[in-house]
Amino acid sequence: MSNLAYRRVLLKLSGEALMGDEDYGIDPKVLNRLAREVIEARDAGAEVALVIGGGNIFRGAGLAAGGMDRVTGDQMGMLATVINALAMQDALEKLGAKCRVMSAIKINDVCEDYIRRRAVRHLEKGRICIFAAGVGSPFFTTDSGAALRAIEVGADLLLKATKVDGVYDKDPKKHADAVKLDTLTYDEVIARNLQVMDTAAFALCRDASLSLRVFDMAQPGVLLKILRGEPIGTLVRARD
Repeated sequence: MSNLAYRRVLLKLSGEALMGDEDYGIDPKVLNRLAREVIEARDAGAEVALVIGGGNIFRGAGLAAGGMDRVTGDQMGMLATVINALAMQDALEKLGAKCRVMSAIKINDVCEDYIRRRAVRHLEKGRICIFAAGVGSPFFTTDSGAALRAIEVGADLLLKATKVDGVYDKDPKKHADAVKLDTLTYDEVIARNLQVMDTAAFALCRDASLSLRVFDMAQPGVLLKILRGEPIGTLVRARD
């Protein structure tokens, strides 16, 4: 632990991150690579929790836009996150790690209920925790779920894995002159409407003074480098 800048972290992965080059679902090769990165961080001495979105299977807001009841769509999205969490658990355990999936909705036949003290104890024992089903209620994204769980378990840093290498002043895919921002405050992110996480998640992190680092998970070994304090991606903090 002496060479790590952070003791306990929560990593937020999108469901789309599990797809790889597939159009839908989960690419086993990508799942295995991500699992190895997480285990590498755990083996270095960090306590690691994960939240995985469900967009590779269902996205509640998208279903609602197509005419489905929003609550029903979000509930389907929550179940999709459980599927992804179980897939990640399987990948981690095949590599020898101990892992617990904890769900915000009751689904006891396949995973544990989320109980904060139990989650903290799992982390203290070196188990990797995957928090599924968001916050257990509709109208909240998995970003909000990640922020909430990170605060509840006392994480030192919230990590947001994306397809770009940080936060830009505008969409780098659409604007060649987009500028990467190394550091920001949550107030700046909200005021400038930088679409990295939803506003509710930003507000939770800001009020709890929990820092967020946004980075590209595709870089090999990037997770461990961040845990060792390397300034990779963009750091968003409560205040200057």
